[in-house]
Amino acid sequence: MTRRHHGYAMLWAVAALIVALSATLYAVVAPDDGTPAAAAVPGGGPHGASAAPVSAGTWVGSWAAAPVGGEPGTGRAGLAGRSVRNVVHTSASGTRARVTLSNLYGQSALTLTHGSVALAAGRGTAAAEAGTMRRLTFGGAVSVVIPAGGQAVSDAVALRVPRGADVLVTTYSPTASGPVTYHPRARQISYTAAGDRTEDTGAAGYTGQTPYWRYVTALDVLSDDSDGTLVAFGDSLTDGVTSTTGANRRWPDVLAGRLRGGAPRYGVVNEGISGNQLLADGLAAGGNERGVGRFTRDVLGRPDVRVVVVDLGINDILRNPGLADPDAVVGGLRTLVRSAHAHGVRVVGATLMPFRGHRGWTPARERVRQEINERIRSGRVYDAVTDFDEALRDPYAPDRLRPYYDSGDHLHPNDQGFTKMADTLDIPELNGGGSAAL
Repeated sequence: MTRRHHGYAMLWAVAALIVALSATLYAVVAPDDGTPAAAAVPGGGPHGASAAPVSAGTWVGSWAAAPVGGEPGTGRAGLAGRSVRNVVHTSASGTRARVTLSNLYGQSALTLTHGSVALAAGRGTAAAEAGTMRRLTFGGAVSVVIPAGGQAVSDAVALRVPRGADVLVTTYSPTASGPVTYHPRARQISYTAAGDRTEDTGAAGYTGQTPYWRYVTALDVLSDDSDGTLVAFGDSLTDGVTSTTGANRRWPDVLAGRLRGGAPRYGVVNEGISGNQLLADGLAAGGNERGVGRFTRDVLGRPDVRVVVVDLGINDILRNPGLADPDAVVGGLRTLVRSAHAHGVRVVGATLMPFRGHRGWTPARERVRQEINERIRSGRVYDAVTDFDEALRDPYAPDRLRPYYDSGDHLHPNDQGFTKMADTLDIPELNGGGSAAL
């Protein structure tokens, strides 16, 4: 071979190596789950790398909260010029994470110029664990504009998320946009700061506290130890409004603990809304959408849903100015079941718990509750039944909660009552797959 030919051969060999390396690099950053690839942050720095390498696993819900309405007092300015650091608690672990941000109840486009996700340094703090801060991107861009009534799902970021951990989801908007879409009964303290402090790892700037979750409605993880998502769908009894703040003692939290390390292996997400009715929207305009209306978004919109536990209907009895129609309530529950079955999702339904002693109780409403429960127990509404009523009622006065489980308002359980609710669920009945018809 001549020297010239040898030179050409070397040149082609180098070119082939470059092509091979380029193909390998593309495979590393290309999405494998249908979501836009996360862009790497140049130079690394305190926020770490956002690019998420290809890895095996299943996308599951690790945490969620239903958007409830527009936050009072934010109708014009929103939270312009402030960083919002939401604290959320995980039910499933994973190696990648993505978040959903909502402007469902906004009346104008919401511009978020920066966002981040990090593990919390501990309970009850806005500080991030060292080395876990990740910048959020949306289609590779660090900013996103969410139209009124819309939502945005971030690119996946490489972050090892443990189960049972607090995670910080932070957003910053420089411009006025309201009302702020929020979940008011979080039973969790989150934080706010003046200015753009989305990537602050310390807590010093986060001088404001709030009992709300704002904008964020889901945290999903790419998990290798969970097989799918279980959704808890209900009202304040599922939302956990009388559970201890910051302790994660709502019944879906306790259920998530029962499922760890067992079978089935699910991430558990809580889509309860305080005051929610099955058949009627809330009294406030543009908020607290009825259960039959929000089911597709809040349940079927979660990743790889296998089973939903429904505990809904007590507010249809309590908040109806007349008497609720048992036929209508049961018909609404069957509507949820048909929708779930169309997507291959199993439905476990709960009986309605007693509430005598509450200001809304009447003998006539008690008869409606009993009739609905009789139909639920018949086995012709749900794939399986969990009997919250039998588990928590006073054996000596079955139209009342047992005092040991009563928060004091005779409607909502205390922490012990929520634990009893979670313990009542039959774990084998939670295996996914709905019946074709009931």
